Amino acid sequence: MQNTELNLTKGSITAKFIQVTNRKYRNAIVEVGADTRRTILHRKIKIGWQICKTDEYVTATRCFKCSKFNHRTMDCRGEVTCPLCAGPHTIKGVKASQRNVNVSTVWRTTDNPTKAITEAHTALDKRYPSLQAVLDRNRQNTEYQWQGDRRK
Repeated sequence: MQNTELNLTKGSITAKFIQVTNRKYRNAIVEVGADTRRTILHRKIKIGWQICKTDEYVTATRCFKCSKFNHRTMDCRGEVTCPLCAGPHTIKGVKASQRNVNVSTVWRTTDNPTKAITEAHTALDKRYPSLQAVLDRNRQNTEYQWQGDRRK
């Protein structure tokens, strides 16, 4: 009712859960249809006494044992791999002096498959190419057509 300019119908937004971030921000995760998504994505909407930004909520399941995606630790058949240094140990096995050690990955872009890009990162980095590929695949498997690059 507070967002009359968006022409939303009753029931077009379904609340799912509240996510509290490390900085104590509260994010309301909602489910919407494709038309409503196009209307509210990357806009500000009024909820109660707040004016809130909207963005996509896309996640990837990551194994804490092997640091790979799309499965959980209880289903893992891989080897123990540290997400910080890619060594054969858990993250607890990394000494404090080694916590800034990065993994260097060589990957190729779809724009230029012959050009290799080397990037230093950890497997926990949000810009990790493998994570971005999984998130892109999850967006494509959603009922709407994802367009553009809005990664942060």
